[in-house]
Amino acid sequence: MTMTVAVQFWSYFASLTGTRSVEVEVPGGSVVGELLDAIYQRFPALIPFRSSTLIAIHLDYAAEADPLPAGAVVSLFPPVQGG
Repeated sequence: MTMTVAVQFWSYFASLTGTRSVEVEVPGGSVVGELLDAIYQRFPALIPFRSSTLIAIHLDYAAEADPLPAGAVVSLFPPVQGG
């Protein structure tokens, strides 16, 4: 059984992927890291940012080991820079 996860790309991640959002099919019971594997395979320009990407499921920050709930909306944010 699979589930569809909506993924939103913010800031310059939208430029790197050429889109603001995609839908990704993942096996039921997947965790965030498995979704990211699929995203990075589809959008290799994001790979260098994997260790610093901020991830949110709906409105809550998430880690790669967190489970993906059915109907999840996952947001990926580039590293925050200040100065």
